[in-house]
This record gives sequence, C-alpha cells and structure tokens, in this order.
Amino acid sequence: MVAETKFVWMEGKFVKWHDANVHILTHALHYGSSVFEGVHSYKADAGTALFRLNEHIDRFFHSANALSMKIKFTKNELVNAIKELAKKNRLEDGYVRPLAYYGYGPVGIFPRDIKTNVALITVPWEDYYSKDLRIMTSKYIRHSAKSTVLGAKIGGNYANSILAMHEARKKGYDEALMLDEEGCVSEGPAENIFIVKKGVLRTPDSKSALHGITRNSILKISRDFGIKAYEAKISLSNVKNADEVFFSGTATEIAPVIEVDGKRIRDGKPGKITSRLKAKFYEIVRGKDKKYKSWLTYIC
Repeated sequence: MVAETKFVWMEGKFVKWHDANVHILTHALHYGSSVFEGVHSYKADAGTALFRLNEHIDRFFHSANALSMKIKFTKNELVNAIKELAKKNRLEDGYVRPLAYYGYGPVGIFPRDIKTNVALITVPWEDYYSKDLRIMTSKYIRHSAKSTVLGAKIGGNYANSILAMHEARKKGYDEALMLDEEGCVSEGPAENIFIVKKGVLRTPDSKSALHGITRNSILKISRDFGIKAYEAKISLSNVKNADEVFFSGTATEIAPVIEVDGKRIRDGKPGKITSRLKAKFYEIVRGKDKKYKSWLTYIC
C-alpha cells in the first residue's frame, strides 16, 4: 500500500490525495507517453532537504523535450511547487515524483493537439531494500541508444524493466541485471550498477544505461576519497568476479549485491568500499558534510 499524503499538486493547484485523478482516455495510460523523476528528501540537521533537486528538474525537462512535450511551468516554478508541496505534506524522509504526461485526447498514438499535464506527488519513504541483494541476469536487454533518447526517463521505456523484474522475482531473485545490445552490462531495471576490483571502482559506460544523478554523486564522492573511479565497458564476468558489487539510484541509494546468477560475490557480505561510500552518502544527504551542501535544497 502507498503511504498517502494530504495533497498532490496538479496543474498548478494543490488537490486532495483522493481527488488526484485522470481520465481513462489519458494518452499516457495507453501509450506510456509520460516522463518522470524521482527526488529523495531527507530529514537533515537544518530541516528537510531535497537531494540534487535542480539536477533532477533539469533532466525532467530534457525528458519532456524528448517527447516534444511543452511544459507550461518554468523550472523555478516547479522547484518552488515541490518545496511548497513537501512543506504542506510535512515531508521528512520521503520521495517526490514529478510527472509530465500527455493527457486526455484521441485514441491515436500520435499525440497531436493533446495537452501536456504536470503533477507532483510526495510520499513518505523508508529503505527501498531492507536486505543485501541476490540478482540474476535477465533475458531482456536494455533499450538500444538507437531506440530511445539517451538520458530521458520516459514512462513507456520502463515496461522493459517490468518484464525483467517479473522474470527475476519468479525465479526467486531480488532484482534483475540487464545487458545492452552488445552483451555488456548496462544496469538494473531502475538502478545503476558499480563493481569494485582491487580497490578500483567502475560503472558501465553503456549508452543504454541511464547515467544517473546518484551514480554521478558516487563517482564524485569516490574520487574525493582518493578512490580510482571511472566509467568503462563491463562484462558479466567482470561483475561475477568482482570483489564488491552494488546498485545505486534515487530510491535505491546504495544497495550491496552479494550474489549474481547464483554465484556469491567474494564472502557474500558488503565490501569495505561499498560500506564506506554508503556511510558518507548518508552523511551528505543529512547535511552533515558541508563540502557537499550545494547538493541539498531545503524546503524552508
């Protein structure tokens, strides 16, 4: 069940949770013509903080542009609306979902003359994963860079993720691992992946993977630690023979992976670098490391 909040923001207005409805002929419901973001909020020392909000809003507009959507609100207006909605819903540790979608209109697939609607949703949030992960390689490959727009979070693209997740859960795994069209490691259904080998951190440079904001943050934090961290082609064998593996993402944060396709990663426990990065990440998002204060936007 979703933890309900009092208000949802729709088209510039605050509406009650159960009044936040759309018509059955909403284009996005039929064809996946929506774009979205996920922004994590945290109870920090100086109040509720939104992690890298501006970067998320920038990507939101990039995604909308990929579908030729015309958002009638400015970036600054959406930032202010998110802050106000979070305040109204008394959000602390939470999740914010900006959503733009082609709304009510004809049944045809081309959204000619169909209005772009925008909504903002906030929900309380706890750990996405409560345990270390066992994952399996999916038979479904990630979208080719030739079949979608790089870096865009388009709703319809995630049907691919749903297929992979159903496959993994039916086989008793926690999550899936997806390859690209070249057979290289891409990402999880909604997470980036990192591996550590001999103290060096790597993440796939595959164009089929979303080069996530949390991923970018981890690369920066790692380099600040003096850890060699870079993007590269990664094979499935590289993952299975790594010293450490973890997923990252807005909802996922940093989630250790201890098994891939039935093969245990080293001793089956989170590694030292993974644990160190996770601890530092939580210091940053809760406002305890002033070096990264520019990554936090406070709602007040």
